[in-house]
Amino acid sequence: MENRKTLLSLRGVELKFKVRGRFLTAIRGVDLDIYDGETIAIVGESGSGKSVLTKTFSGMNDSNGFISAGDIFLNDDELSDTHAKVNNKFLLFIHKQLNKYSHFENGATLYQKISDLKKERLFKINLQEEEKEPILKEIQVKNNQIVEKQNEIMLYDKSKDKEIIVNLKKEIAILKKEIKTLDKSIIVLAKNKKAAYKKDVEFQKYYSSTLKSLKAELKEAYKKDVNNSCITRNEIFAKEILLSTSRYSFSQQFTYAFKILRQFKKSMIRGVDLSNKDNVHEIFNTCCFHVEYLETLEDGSLHGKAIINLAKVDNPRDWQKIRGTRIATVFQDPMTSLNPIITIGKQITNVIIKHQHVSLGVAKEKAIEIMRDVGITNPEKRFDDYPFQYSGGMRQRIVIAIALSCRPKILICDEPTTALDVTIQAQILKLIKKLQNEYKFTTVYITHDLGVVANVAERVAVLYAGQVIEYGLVEEIFYDPKHPYTWALLSSLPQLSVIGEKLYSIEGTPPSLYNKIVGDAFAPRNPYCMKVDLVKEPPMFKISETHFAKTWLCDPRAPKVEKPKNIQNLHETLLNSVYNQKN
Repeated sequence: MENRKTLLSLRGVELKFKVRGRFLTAIRGVDLDIYDGETIAIVGESGSGKSVLTKTFSGMNDSNGFISAGDIFLNDDELSDTHAKVNNKFLLFIHKQLNKYSHFENGATLYQKISDLKKERLFKINLQEEEKEPILKEIQVKNNQIVEKQNEIMLYDKSKDKEIIVNLKKEIAILKKEIKTLDKSIIVLAKNKKAAYKKDVEFQKYYSSTLKSLKAELKEAYKKDVNNSCITRNEIFAKEILLSTSRYSFSQQFTYAFKILRQFKKSMIRGVDLSNKDNVHEIFNTCCFHVEYLETLEDGSLHGKAIINLAKVDNPRDWQKIRGTRIATVFQDPMTSLNPIITIGKQITNVIIKHQHVSLGVAKEKAIEIMRDVGITNPEKRFDDYPFQYSGGMRQRIVIAIALSCRPKILICDEPTTALDVTIQAQILKLIKKLQNEYKFTTVYITHDLGVVANVAERVAVLYAGQVIEYGLVEEIFYDPKHPYTWALLSSLPQLSVIGEKLYSIEGTPPSLYNKIVGDAFAPRNPYCMKVDLVKEPPMFKISETHFAKTWLCDPRAPKVEKPKNIQNLHETLLNSVYNQKN
């Protein structure tokens, strides 16, 4: 993998959903690299976050979902390469504004002192979160108890269990009164803190005199001239603003440029280190890709390279250049992607025309060619058929054809064979592999079927409770797994079942992602759980250059534990299973 280009790089990605006034953390700090031309499988139980994670690549998560932390960098040379014609008046205006704001950098240290002083005052006046935390935790416990008792009431018969229901309602009423008392105690604490501040006359005098002195110094600092190095730096920033906004209409370009300028102003006032590229990326990411300035060409136009961070993309026009053209998805049920009242040919040509900007005639030729590539016989005759005239396997082939019609760099296959007959599954997997070799794209499989993984993947990432808990080469995950959850998944393989015995299943359920998870998320279901698993989250341990596992069992201090017997000779067991099926 070290010789391959990193196509997609995830760093600390955290995804949340707002549900009924609460926040559910579906993805928790995922770090993962996806390489050019590889086949990687993302596996785990239902609800582990597989589909949600890959939807962040193409901006397809539900409207109540948002990336709360982290970055997703797309390394696409063609999309990154940016050129812009120079509007000298606009460029000069941006440069002047930046030079004007640079005066604030002279007083950044004083501004920070003023901010710290104000924070100190607010800390003395207002009740802080850490002071309220014990009471809020107690309130949360009581709210959870209310929910449990309300759920319990629903289990009883209203006519037969009246007394039990009445008692439960009384208990709920008592809990609600206790919550009100706790709420009042927070208000009392806040009042007491404000009263204590009013009595602290010495600090009030110190605050007033110090603030007055610092403001006077700040006023004088802002009058100082901007040095030449800042002016030169600002000229480059002005060119980068022009490059970053050049792909939009003039009105939108003007709006975005002003938005970026406001961010630069705030950063200069606060004294943010603008020599740090990450800080500059953050300023641009508030509205568009950051395009780094490379050179001014002979014709006077600017040339730059875009930093494409999918975690920060918000503009629909930007997503149109990524979704479909760079990253495409094949979903589990083909009818979720196909319109039943539009012909197959038209559905493919519409996508080609939209993304490749070609004529209808050229689009039809390309559509027939891709239909033939995915194994549709007589594509010229089947071009005007409707989806209901195709079998399930053929419909999935058409969905693959639509996904590949724009020659994407990454193809996400979300359970692509689960809805199909067993006899068709192998054909579809073989087809995807054939097309990958032909079109040279990267394939990301989302599946819970480890049998599929063994046949198609080069690398495997195991997800649990929104985290990657183990990843490595397919041989390492199958024959030398290190995480107990991976052991449990492998033990669940139907090929390992013994006639007359119950098929292995993982006991318990995944943790609620509404609450903060303490320790190892798999600990409550882990038969090898240690005390440390319940209190401290394990780091990602390096097993080899390509294999990593997030479990305390990999710590040198941990007791030596062998994986379950049924997966100790997994390669031999699977070979015997195949042999027995053939005979």
